[in-house]
Amino acid sequence: MDQRKRGAGHGEGVALLGRGPERAVVDQTLAAVDTGESRVLVVHGAPGVGKSVLLEYAENAATGMRVLRAVGVESEMELPFATLHQLCAPLLDRLPRLPAPQRAALETVFGMREEAPPERFLVGLAVLSLLSDASEERPLLCLVDDAQWVDQASLQVLGFVARRLLAESVVLLFGARERSQNLLGLPDLEVTGLRDADAHTLLNSVTYGRLDQHVRNRIVTETRGNPLALLELPRGLTVTQMAGGFGLLRADTLPGRIEQSFLSRIGRLPEQARLLLLIAAAEPVGDPTLVWGAAGRLGATPEEALADGTREWLSLDARVTFRHPLVRSAVYRSASKEDRRAVHLALAEVTDPKADPDRRAWHLAAAAAAPDESVAAELERSADRAQARGGLAAAAAFLQRCVALTVDSSRRAERAAAAADATLQAGDLDAARRFADLADRNAQNEFQRVRAHLVRSRITFAAGLNQEAPPLLLTAAQRLEPFDGDLARETYLLAWGAAALIAAHSDSLMAISEAMKALPAPAGTPHALDLVLEGYALLVTESRAAAVPVLRRALAALEDLPVREVLKWAWVANGVSAAVWDDQAMRVLVGRVVEGVRAAGALTELPFCLTSLGIAIAWTGDFTAAASIVAEIEDVSAATGVPIAPHVELRLNALRGREAEAEALIAATIEEAGAGGQLMGVTVAQWAAAVLYNGLGRYQQALVAAQVCTRMAELWVSVWALPELVEAAVRAGEDGVARTALEDLADAAESSGTDWALGVLARSRALLSEGAAAEELHREAIERLGRTELRPELARAHLLYGEWLRRRRQRIEARDRLRTAYEMFTSIGMEAFAERAHRELLATGESVRRQAVEAASGEELTPQERQIALLVREGLSNPEIGTRLFLSPRTVEWHLRKVFGKLSITSRRQLRDVLPPSEHALPQG
Repeated sequence: MDQRKRGAGHGEGVALLGRGPERAVVDQTLAAVDTGESRVLVVHGAPGVGKSVLLEYAENAATGMRVLRAVGVESEMELPFATLHQLCAPLLDRLPRLPAPQRAALETVFGMREEAPPERFLVGLAVLSLLSDASEERPLLCLVDDAQWVDQASLQVLGFVARRLLAESVVLLFGARERSQNLLGLPDLEVTGLRDADAHTLLNSVTYGRLDQHVRNRIVTETRGNPLALLELPRGLTVTQMAGGFGLLRADTLPGRIEQSFLSRIGRLPEQARLLLLIAAAEPVGDPTLVWGAAGRLGATPEEALADGTREWLSLDARVTFRHPLVRSAVYRSASKEDRRAVHLALAEVTDPKADPDRRAWHLAAAAAAPDESVAAELERSADRAQARGGLAAAAAFLQRCVALTVDSSRRAERAAAAADATLQAGDLDAARRFADLADRNAQNEFQRVRAHLVRSRITFAAGLNQEAPPLLLTAAQRLEPFDGDLARETYLLAWGAAALIAAHSDSLMAISEAMKALPAPAGTPHALDLVLEGYALLVTESRAAAVPVLRRALAALEDLPVREVLKWAWVANGVSAAVWDDQAMRVLVGRVVEGVRAAGALTELPFCLTSLGIAIAWTGDFTAAASIVAEIEDVSAATGVPIAPHVELRLNALRGREAEAEALIAATIEEAGAGGQLMGVTVAQWAAAVLYNGLGRYQQALVAAQVCTRMAELWVSVWALPELVEAAVRAGEDGVARTALEDLADAAESSGTDWALGVLARSRALLSEGAAAEELHREAIERLGRTELRPELARAHLLYGEWLRRRRQRIEARDRLRTAYEMFTSIGMEAFAERAHRELLATGESVRRQAVEAASGEELTPQERQIALLVREGLSNPEIGTRLFLSPRTVEWHLRKVFGKLSITSRRQLRDVLPPSEHALPQG
């Protein structure tokens, strides 16, 4: 344990009399390592209640374990990854054993190398791997005390790690006053006050003279049995004050009472001793050299500062530490502003500007009584360093303080815009708005006003899909054009994507598309972004026929563009291949983007890109690969906290035809997406419903769902729903509705010229045709779709042709087509459509045995086990799988042993025999 906690000494040890239940929980937690498992426990409770003593007990009881310690320090809360570095420092010699991206991530956030800032989830994965690797040699006990003061970057990473530990022989214990958002949901142990009998025993041990029983009861009740309060409050009080129960009423809260008790006794120390305490309270590192250096500058000497009683509060060994964190906070808060500024200035003067520039800048900022450009510039440089290490919250804090210390209005506008942007990235939208407004008020020229407007627009978009963001982004893009053409074009695309997701053919989308269409032609060869903008603009302002040629050129340019150049706007550009009905390009391009996102560690973007890939794979009928993507999306979303609509799962359930599962998910998605105004979510859900009910042969319900979907006029999915509407309307006897839908489908499909588009169009036209024309169209649909990898669409073409032949009483030919459809549906796993084909076969008079719809071997595997098995089958190693699924290699191996047992195999090679082959290997990370 940290020495400042040990200083509580025998008193707090006595205070743990009767604390058997809490110790038993700690013992059970530590015992998990004997079974090769990990355990996490958040020990929380009021200050002084005994959390640190429990952590100390755990350390003493952890025989045979290696102990790693870290302590949150209030004054270090703005320094990114400070606590994480404390915890991991003893293991840094193991960094070369980590996968290269993980090693680079940790070296970057710890300032050991200069690279682009990694995402905190990649940092979390690196810490998980580091702890896992160390635990192979010896079980680990990781203690993180005063978690309420751990910097946000560290706490986010530690919360991530805590949720991913499983089979690593690691015990992670947190001590915190309250459970922060980053620790919610983890196993916890609330430490409350002592039982009355133990509290009375402790009170008796520190009081002299006989107390009235009523007063004694009152003290125990008011302190709630808090051990530190029972130890501290009687100190410094006279027998008379104690006997009357007076003197305990000087503060409103229990921590306040304890602090007042501390201060009343500290106030009796000599002036230089009090100054030494204040310096130690303001210096977060606990470096004796810095403390004594600052003391010397302020005229304090060891001889006078170390008066009798000083060491009761401070431990001055290898580190300068307080006996309790409440002492630190009490000393610091009770000091005058002038004294605090003088102390921080002295500490800044003795802090090495090269070795520790950020702490020096923070001390200078705390010492500043008025705006100071030199200090503001130091803070700005610190913000740059923090951002380079991925400490977004710290960068925001540095910049916010930098703004307050900036004299010049123009500079203040620039720094306020930077602070707003950093604060937005850190996730504090309200604070980001305040700084964006400040940037606007201080702007001295149009570019500064535009920059403030852009940040405000991005804040509005980040707040959720809403009608306000697109016009704001449009205005920002237009105002940016004279200053930064590339940024303006990216902003146009962001505005278009935001508007398209909310409401296609809305006034905003039309206005944005018109503005994009009016952009001047780029000099030289158009960039992929230029072509995407032009194509999307034509798609809205003119027609799909006008847009497709440009979008095809955009598609070719995107395929040749390095992925890192499109990461910021890939989520919008992914729609290009879908708009031109190019299924192969859709899989290839989105697969490349997924690989690029993985390589960049941009994990917050990964669920969105995986969704596009999952939809593309589901079109092929490879449900095994699609289900693996669904599981991965869930893993990433859980790890990052980024919610994602279940689009792939909707599509998969609809094609499988599992009525109960599909209907429940469809209803939930429509309700949630509808309430949030998310057009895309509602459209995908209605599309899924139309597919589901067409498979089940409930054509009236399919008709209603498809009509709702197509009336939304969303630019992608609503078009894919048109074939469902044609089929449902024909079967429901609504030929007029079917013909109108067919016209819309023809407008969307004919211009593309792909086998996918023309095959589906031919299949739909055949439903409204007669005689030889219908037969020719059915054959054309089968021929064209047979040249694609879209097996579900091909199987449906065989089904419709077989149904048409049966109705013409051509039973032999019908049986051939229907049997083909039935076998395809069963092999793919399309249960509802398979049953529909089975009924048709029976109607031809053929006696056919119902086949079991093919399912992956190992159906009893959990989703995560199946996902790991599939990745092993694809040839990935345990570390590679761990990186993909945010697990340690040891946990992957633990899951794999369970897979082997369930599938009755003994080697990785045998997975290729027992699991069905996937036609689409998942992108390698």
